Amino acid sequence: MRLDIRKATAPETLIELGLRMGVSVGGVEACNGPARPLIGTFGLREALDRAVESTSCVYSFVDPRTVRFSPRPPTAPPQLRASVATRSGAEAVAWLAPLTVSAGKRPLRLGSLPGGVSVIGSERLRDSGAGDTGAVARQTAGFITTNLGAARNKILLRGLSDGTFTGRTQSTVGTYLDDVPVNYNAPDPDLRLIDVDRVEILRGPQGALYGGGSLSGIYRIVTRSPELNVFSASAGAAAASTESGSPSYHFEGVINVPTSSASAGRIVVYSDKDGGYLDDVNLRLSNVDKTTRRGARAAWRWDHGDWRIKLGVARQSVSSKDTQYVTLAAGGPRRANQVRETHRNRLGQASLKIGGSGDWGAFESVTGYISHRYASRYDATLSLSQFSEGALELGLYDESARLQMVVEDLLYTGPAIGRLRWMLGAFISTTIEDSASELRARAGGMSLGLYNEDRKDRLNESALYGEATLDLGAGWKAALGGRVFNTTAHTRSAVLVPSPGQSRDLDEEASFSGFSPKLSLQRDLPDGGLIYVLTSEGYRAGGFNSGGLLKPSESRRMFHPDHLRNYEVGLSLNPLGGRVNIRTALFVVDWRDIQTDQYFGSGLSYTANIGDGRNRGVEVEASWRITPRLAISGNALFNKPKLTRIEPGYGITDTARLPGVPDVSFGGLAVYQKSLTPWALLMLTAETGYVGKSQLTFDPRYSPSMGGYYTGRLSAQVLTGGWRAALFVSNPWNSSSDTFAYGNPFSFGQVRQVTPQRPRTWSLSLTADF
Repeated sequence: MRLDIRKATAPETLIELGLRMGVSVGGVEACNGPARPLIGTFGLREALDRAVESTSCVYSFVDPRTVRFSPRPPTAPPQLRASVATRSGAEAVAWLAPLTVSAGKRPLRLGSLPGGVSVIGSERLRDSGAGDTGAVARQTAGFITTNLGAARNKILLRGLSDGTFTGRTQSTVGTYLDDVPVNYNAPDPDLRLIDVDRVEILRGPQGALYGGGSLSGIYRIVTRSPELNVFSASAGAAAASTESGSPSYHFEGVINVPTSSASAGRIVVYSDKDGGYLDDVNLRLSNVDKTTRRGARAAWRWDHGDWRIKLGVARQSVSSKDTQYVTLAAGGPRRANQVRETHRNRLGQASLKIGGSGDWGAFESVTGYISHRYASRYDATLSLSQFSEGALELGLYDESARLQMVVEDLLYTGPAIGRLRWMLGAFISTTIEDSASELRARAGGMSLGLYNEDRKDRLNESALYGEATLDLGAGWKAALGGRVFNTTAHTRSAVLVPSPGQSRDLDEEASFSGFSPKLSLQRDLPDGGLIYVLTSEGYRAGGFNSGGLLKPSESRRMFHPDHLRNYEVGLSLNPLGGRVNIRTALFVVDWRDIQTDQYFGSGLSYTANIGDGRNRGVEVEASWRITPRLAISGNALFNKPKLTRIEPGYGITDTARLPGVPDVSFGGLAVYQKSLTPWALLMLTAETGYVGKSQLTFDPRYSPSMGGYYTGRLSAQVLTGGWRAALFVSNPWNSSSDTFAYGNPFSFGQVRQVTPQRPRTWSLSLTADF
């Protein structure tokens, strides 16, 4: 297995090695001495030999999947270690090695946590070239994203969709960078997966531990922490060519620097340009949809005994010159706008994490600050008749938002009381969002203001949460958790619109409170798997509508909280000595008072409670190391989302269903590797995915169909020492299928909008680790 383990101590190195190789390790506290990094391709015994080489311990195999460490006898001759190291006649191998997952608020081995959980480790991210949210979606069951453009998209998990538009409603999926959320109601910032240890996906409501905004799950990016006593660096560059498009490039760099024997810092920088591939026939411009992305992260870690402090900052800026949809006309698909539809998305985050442990238990404090600014421009020419009866030539709609969020999360994990494990936490946050929207038109060479709104939202959240797990014996465990919460929303808005519209002011406040429980029962299986039953809940707070040409009616003045309850039974198995891993879950979801963002005929948005919904389905993820050289993995979701109750007044038929999510989606990844020379390894990968057909909106009568397309990616890579050269081809069959039937709210319903896949793209990359 290819490893990149650089831990501060030898015990940490051995624990990480056991997780990666899929073996149990015991007695690592006997291994005092400096930690040796494990970088390269190793068999299990070879990696163990290197890890304990400069320590005071030796190891032995209890069985092929269990390694025991013990102090080295002072008089033992050198031959002893070699003879002990060769006692095992087998090595445990698993391409998708067991990884830790800490999204459950405590580190656990993947496969021991009840629920729909997926983890993609750093090696798999690098091998498959996964560098963004879309790449993660292809490798995870039930993970769907819209395709409006970089940092404009919405994540949908487990077939649970409140609509494909992004507006005032809180996201159904909580996106986290390490331990701090990075969005509230904004689109996914699409953070680059550079120097990432793993990504964790929890499917299903996570209200008990994560509160509002985790209605359908959690998407968590875990970055690599600074490593003590190790100086390391890496650099990478890539160039890409898109058929009928402009070139792209990517640069990245990472450096890890010890600042003392107990502290270290780590810095990550990157810069991308994704060349455009759409031509605007009206503006007479080629490749209009170019996107640039720049970002950096810095972290500093200090260890003192059983306590650790980590400071982190991150920043990313995404700028798109245009959206990436086209319209269907008599002459075929084309782009013919009056203006460039630009987008900017800037995310900044700062965090402080303090943790300690001892016989008294463990304590952790996470403090975070998030600044998120984004702005978009749309061509609103086709909707000008909604605002004025005069002759208008050109309409420009600009919207912007600045969100500032401060969070504090405290967690205490108590010492074991017999068979009882427990934890208790407290959470508090304040979110302030300043937003502005403006519609201007041109007539006779003059600029006219047709609509303007300035709005400020303040959201205060507080909660107490906890979970207790009781070991019932014979492998059985029961867990009970819950969250008591209170949320206060305060909205101020000023709308200025000429007659016949209604200018107005709004100043409203409301509070929402409740309890979100979680209950699970599991039985651990001898092969490291488990079987479980689980029920959990999720929720979102309500809020106020303020926009539109006219004052919202009393029924639409406010949108109410929604609530989701999940029931599931799942199974995880590791047959054939761990060479095969299977995780599957059957689920039923009941969703009440669904919040959804919708558009008036004018193109302006509002939020409504559309009714109740339900989804039933099965999700499967599996991996199989067929031979030491060949491994495959796959994922699939089969579900049937629908509306079970429809609020009157929306004109939706009884055949309505949840939009944006297909009944079927699946993906697969195959990796083949072969030694070319003693110092060079050849790796070939093939990845494919399928996203089934779905509807854009709730009502199928007026909703265009989208989806029903395949994605693909092939690569050939050569690894030698710390170098990696890779050739990738994305969309190898050059498909132009419609991935998302939406692009502009001001022409939606008047022209058929489609978003094609990016044409066939070849990329060549070179990375080096030092």
